[in-house]
Amino acid sequence: MTALALPALAPLALAHLVMGLVLAGWTLLFLFRIVLTWYPQVDLSKGLMRLVGIPTEPFLAPTRRLIQPIGGVDVTPVVWVGLISLLRELLVGQQGVLTLALLRSQAVG
Repeated sequence: MTALALPALAPLALAHLVMGLVLAGWTLLFLFRIVLTWYPQVDLSKGLMRLVGIPTEPFLAPTRRLIQPIGGVDVTPVVWVGLISLLRELLVGQQGVLTLALLRSQAVG
C-alpha cells in the first residue's frame, strides 16, 4: 500500500505561509468592518456578522479610546488595516524578514 507523499514544508516555509495567510485574513476582516461602517443598521452581534465583529472588536475598542471619530466616522478600522499591512510587508513582503530568511535558507540548503 502506497501513501500519497506530500512535499514536506520546512518550518520556516510553513511559518511564512501561515503568517501571510493570517495577516491577509485579518486585513480582509478589517476591510469588511470598514464597509460595514457604511451600514450602521447592521448588528455585528447577530448571524454571520459575528464572524466579522467578534475577532475585530477587541482591537477596535481600545483604539477608539485613543482615536476619536472624525466627523462622526469611526476611522479605527482604517488604522488597523494600515498597521496590519505594514506588519505583513515587514514580515512576509518582498523584502520581509521571513521572506529573506526563507530565501537565504533555500540558497544555503
